Amino acid sequence: MEEQIREIAGRYFPAENIESVRVMNGRAIITLVNLAENAALDEKVRQEVNKTFGIEKVSVIYTASRQNTGLRPEEPKWQMPGVKKIIAVASGKGGVGKSTTSVNLALALANLGLKTALFDADIYGPSVPTMLGYEGVGPVSEDGKTFEPFLYMGIKSMSIGTLIDRDVPLIWRGAKACGAIEQLMTEVRWGDIDVMVIDMPPGTGDIQITLSQKIDLAGAVIVSTPQDIALIDAVKGVNMFKKVNVPILGIIENMSYYICEKCGARADIFGHEGAKQTAEKLGVPFLGEIPLHIAIRENSDNGTPIVMADPEGPYTRAYEEIAAKIKAGLGL
Repeated sequence: MEEQIREIAGRYFPAENIESVRVMNGRAIITLVNLAENAALDEKVRQEVNKTFGIEKVSVIYTASRQNTGLRPEEPKWQMPGVKKIIAVASGKGGVGKSTTSVNLALALANLGLKTALFDADIYGPSVPTMLGYEGVGPVSEDGKTFEPFLYMGIKSMSIGTLIDRDVPLIWRGAKACGAIEQLMTEVRWGDIDVMVIDMPPGTGDIQITLSQKIDLAGAVIVSTPQDIALIDAVKGVNMFKKVNVPILGIIENMSYYICEKCGARADIFGHEGAKQTAEKLGVPFLGEIPLHIAIRENSDNGTPIVMADPEGPYTRAYEEIAAKIKAGLGL
């Protein structure tokens, strides 16, 4: 079917500009490269695919090629002495639990014996200080030039949320935001770190591209819920990292299912195995499922992440199983 849909798209767009065609969960996704958007042609493709295959949801995505991403490989990398491996935890859209996943994965990696750091690059919505329990605590600089990382729950961390009031919005364009991230990330005395987890902002914009170029990322982890609308954006996230040559460590399905505490029945509120199927379609690892449970949310809000609050519990085991796969993928 995918090849037939490619043929349909080829009637309206040059074949060399059709990067990929995917069909998953009753939706067709056609990715075009190096073309200006053309809503009229998009609609013709949608109508023909719908008429031929009965697929109602047809998405046409426009992307740029690697040589047009604006990256400049010759520019110097950001330096963080002592940090061995850096991974990005990202999502194509907000609201899928990316920050909660980042924090609990960092703690789980530390539980596996790795010296772990967590950097909050979600500059417009920093939540690491709240989740790790040091909201309102300012950073310390012993020499007036560099910051000491926060050391809470056995991991080192830093967030711009420690430098601003929680109610003050950062109304910054991409260049200024990227400059702030560079300064904060490189002016911290991280020390000896096996793996740094970067909690990325949602989406595929300036900050994601800049970090992908300026840092030697060992890999990216994509977080998604099982629902179709989140998976479409997860695909975009995977493709963005592939375009900038960052290895995909895998996809995590967050809020995967709910187990009723009274009757024990399982409810697939957002769908079932959507992220797993997407990972298989994209040819990337599926790292595992994290259930939807109030304890995960409450402990994150209270500054006691579930991995720390319930170290022997089933949700902690879920995070640690995923962390073990990430550790293996990094060769640590």
